[in-house]
Amino acid sequence: MSAGRAVSVQLLGVRHHGPGSARSVVRALDELQPDVVLVEVPADVESSLTWIGSEGLDPPVALLGYVAKEPARAIFAPFASFSPEWQAIAWANARELPVRAIDLPMATTFAAHDDASTHEMLVDNAPIDPLRTLAAAAGDPDPERWWEDVIEHRGDGTPAFDAVAEAMSAAREGTVTAAGEERREAHMRRAIRKAIKDGHETIVVVCGAWHVPALDLTDRPASVDNTTLRGLPRVKVASAWVPWTHRRLTTSSGYGAGVDSPGWYHHVFDHPGADGVARFLVDAARLLREQGQSASPDHLIAGTRLADALATMRNRPRPGLGEVIDAADAVFGGVDVVRDRLVVGDALGSVPVGAPQVPLARDLAAAQKTARLKPSATPKVVEVDLRTPTGLRKSHLLHRLLALGVPWGTPEEGRGSSGTFRETWRVAWEPELSVRLVERSGYGSTVESAATARLVERSGAATSLGELVGVLELALFADLPDAVTPSVQRLADRAATDPDVGHLIDVMVPLANALRYGDVRGSDAGSLRDVFDGLVVRVLAGLVPACSSLDDDAAARMVERLTAMQTALAMLDHDARRQAFPAVLEQLAPRHAMRHGLICGRATRLLHDAGRWDEHVVERRLSQALSGGTPPDVGAAFVEGFLAGSGTVLVHDAALLAVVDRWLCSLTPDAFEATVALLRRTFGAFEPAERRQIMSLLMGGAVASTSGFGPDVDPARAAAALETVRHMLGIPLTEAVPVG
Repeated sequence: MSAGRAVSVQLLGVRHHGPGSARSVVRALDELQPDVVLVEVPADVESSLTWIGSEGLDPPVALLGYVAKEPARAIFAPFASFSPEWQAIAWANARELPVRAIDLPMATTFAAHDDASTHEMLVDNAPIDPLRTLAAAAGDPDPERWWEDVIEHRGDGTPAFDAVAEAMSAAREGTVTAAGEERREAHMRRAIRKAIKDGHETIVVVCGAWHVPALDLTDRPASVDNTTLRGLPRVKVASAWVPWTHRRLTTSSGYGAGVDSPGWYHHVFDHPGADGVARFLVDAARLLREQGQSASPDHLIAGTRLADALATMRNRPRPGLGEVIDAADAVFGGVDVVRDRLVVGDALGSVPVGAPQVPLARDLAAAQKTARLKPSATPKVVEVDLRTPTGLRKSHLLHRLLALGVPWGTPEEGRGSSGTFRETWRVAWEPELSVRLVERSGYGSTVESAATARLVERSGAATSLGELVGVLELALFADLPDAVTPSVQRLADRAATDPDVGHLIDVMVPLANALRYGDVRGSDAGSLRDVFDGLVVRVLAGLVPACSSLDDDAAARMVERLTAMQTALAMLDHDARRQAFPAVLEQLAPRHAMRHGLICGRATRLLHDAGRWDEHVVERRLSQALSGGTPPDVGAAFVEGFLAGSGTVLVHDAALLAVVDRWLCSLTPDAFEATVALLRRTFGAFEPAERRQIMSLLMGGAVASTSGFGPDVDPARAAAALETVRHMLGIPLTEAVPVG
């Protein structure tokens, strides 16, 4: 520093994310006109601060810092529009003034986790709460309310910071600074000295209010600070901008920033002064009217007056959030939605493509734009039509993110979701997903390559057929052919060596789903069809032995598997559905000493449903199974296997109903008591309408039936209906097919 040069260092002590502090910072900067601005932000993210104020970087956002070799180790520095640091940096960037980040580098903070000798850096031996101490001295038991009254609802500029500095000096007197805090403050003091040495004459430092007394360079030699900082370990770190939300600024969030009411703070920053309360109540009234509640101009006038009256009664200089909410509750009622949407809020920031991001996040942003799927913090339902190119891109992107472990969307049941050509998703972008992207960036620089690499890794680590099928299904739905091939090969190898027929059946339905719905997406599933065909052959060869000597629980599981296999074969219209599988079922249907009654009953039912056995054959089998020589528990198990899940067959087949009725009537009291639990479980599973119809038939009534068609068919109207159905199913129109 040249002799005689006047240097001014102004310390602006703020509350992080304080709207009044932010306004005071801007006002002080306008008054002081510094030639450099120093901000309490980790020193190694300084280059990223040049983006603040740029078009497209809209708060709330956060600077994400992470260890380059271990992206899961990450910390955040969130910014909102009402953050004093954000306003100070934006002010300086708009005037092309230098901005310096002066806090301890993240490289040192992260390294402290690995170095036992410096572990105390991260131990927060936090001193007494300065706000609570100062509020108590002022006679206010609520430190948050006291700080808001004194600072956040005002924004007085430089005089406010002089008062804060004096108050914090008194609060720190007699306290002991923790080792980690001492290193941070030593680093900030060294940065101030460097700014002076570089020739800056008017220096403004924006820092947490607690640090202001410690950043006074008087009586703090540079040699002591250099000794404190010498030899600190470091690791290689990287940083990126990520979108943030108001909700994630709250203390209840996983990455909270200590703001209970970010939506309210945003409002206070944008609308300072007395009219801010009225404006907030106007927004509340509009929101309540959208929810179907009553909110008139009279309510607004009464609410504003009541808020002012409450502030006076509570000895506050102006209404705060507590008074506004109490007033709104009194005049509107039901303000839970106001708390959620306006006090907290769902604002989601945005990051421009050119800002520092991991390559994976940049590729995702491009994919979102191509798929016309904009991220939002508010959950919403998106219905995807797979017949359109845009719909297919949406589906591929959402499935690829699922494969990557970044669940932006989750599939759910909804209108039309069971149809082949439609998917229903619930999507909501949370800041945690940005962390996942950083963690997954090691798999690849694009969503497609990273998802492929992760699925290949998962298929190699899979320990069961079910896991492999899940990986394969995701690969098909996400259109990742480079993940399909190795997954199919591993599935074929594992299926060839798995001796458990039950395991093989368990994967047939998901495989059939993958084949069926993969075709809709245009996926190449030829090799998967070969695997499915191989499973069918192995299951059919081992099914009869696998159904022998089963206890009750194992038999119940096998019954479900038989139904699942029938479903899988029907889904693909597999050749085995017509010949090979019914032939095996015919071996399982007859009563056998080594075969459970549930198996026999279900095999008989499947043969009946498939049309392999007509009513006469089925009635004969039922009669044999339910004859007097059959133990009651065996007969009851047969009935359960035959009827479980649906009573429709008894409603529409009077002969079968009569067989079951005669068998029940023939049971002795002791036999009926022994089987009633099984029978109750079987019939209790029927739909209420089915039970009513069965009772009506047994009481001699008749079930009304209606014809679905009239006596004649109008060819022209039928042709129009067929054309509509073809459009719905995406089937190309062909020449007209005669009707009638």
